This record gives sequence, C-alpha cells and structure tokens, in this order.
Amino acid sequence: MGHVIPDNKSIWIGLTTIYGIGRPKSLTILEEIGIDFMTKVKDLTDEQEKKISEALKDMVLENDLKREVMTHIKRLKEIKCYRGMRHNLGLPVRGQLTRKNGRTAKKLLGRARVRPVLKK
Repeated sequence: MGHVIPDNKSIWIGLTTIYGIGRPKSLTILEEIGIDFMTKVKDLTDEQEKKISEALKDMVLENDLKREVMTHIKRLKEIKCYRGMRHNLGLPVRGQLTRKNGRTAKKLLGRARVRPVLKK
C-alpha cells in the first residue's frame, strides 16, 4: 500500500494516519470488511491486511488526493471567483470573520516562532 501504520494503535485509529481517511470512514471500511475495529495493527493476519489494502485500492488517497485538492484550489484562483481571491490573499475562505483572529493568523502564517534571548 505504501503507507506505514503504527503497530501499537487500534486499526481504526491507525487507518486515520492515511491522508483522506477520517474516523467515520475507517469505521465504515472495517465494518464492510468484517474486522473488529479495536484490533491492534500488530495482531492483524495477512488475510486481513490484504482485505484492507483491497478496500483502499479504489479510493483516492494520499498524494493523489492532495494533488486533486490543489488543482481545485488552482482552478478557483484562475477563474478569480470570491473563494479563489480569498485563497490568493491568504484569508479565510469559508466565511469566518477576520476582525479578530484572522489578522493574527495571517500575520503569523509565514513566520517561525522566535524565542527571546536571555541576558546573563
């Protein structure tokens, strides 16, 4: 599959480490396959691992999904719609207010946190 899932976690939490799979989706996948969601990743049999990888094979995940999202955002920017312009300006896109925290978040977006130097 290409993605390493931590061995010590339950399979339903471990699947959420894959970009594009959240908790509800992982529970749905495991229910369809017939695997108990509390099973630890290290306790899975080869057959169960094969079933999981077969279920995930048809889904758009990881880099393909990231690329798809980026192309959607790029299209919004190219057609210069409201959402595209907000993306260009680095402002909230989904209607959040910017009077209070939006400015702070935008200002801190590209800066690393600087720790003060203590004098002796």
